[in-house]
Amino acid sequence: MMDHGKHLARCVELAGEALDDGDDPFGSVLVGPAANVLAESRNREISRADPMAHPEFELAQWAWQNLDVEGRASAVLYTSGEHCPMCAAAHGWVGLGAIVFAASAAQLSEWRTSWGRPASPVAPLPLSAVLPGTHVTGPVKPFDEMMFVLHEEAARRRG
Repeated sequence: MMDHGKHLARCVELAGEALDDGDDPFGSVLVGPAANVLAESRNREISRADPMAHPEFELAQWAWQNLDVEGRASAVLYTSGEHCPMCAAAHGWVGLGAIVFAASAAQLSEWRTSWGRPASPVAPLPLSAVLPGTHVTGPVKPFDEMMFVLHEEAARRRG
C-alpha cells in the first residue's frame, strides 16, 4: 500500500510554491505502482498567463507522452485539490488510474464563498460524476486543513 501522506504532503508543498509565485495553491504528483514519483507539477495559471495551466492537466499530458497504456492505468495521481471537470476529463481520456486528493471541490467552493471570493467558472463536480469507475480517495485529513490555510492566504492576498 502506498503512503498517501508522503505524496499528499508533497502536493501541499507544491501548492505552497505555486502560492509563493502568485498562482493559486494547487500541486500534484504522479506516482507509479512501485510508489516511485514519475512526475510532479504545480499550478501556473497566473505565472504562465494560461488559464489551463493546472497541474493535473499537465500530468495527464505528461503521462500520455511518457507512459504506455499499462503504466498510465497503474499510476496514481495525488493532488492538493479535487480535479476540475477539465482536468478530470483529461485524466479519463488518457487512461490514468486512481486519484487521491487532499481537499474536495465542494470544500473549496464553500471556502471561497465564505471569504467573499467569486465562484469558479466551472461547476465543482465530484470526480465520481465525471470519472465513474475511477477509484477516488478524498478529502484526506489533515491535508484538507492544510489546503484551507493556503487557499485562505491566497484569498487574503487577492483582497
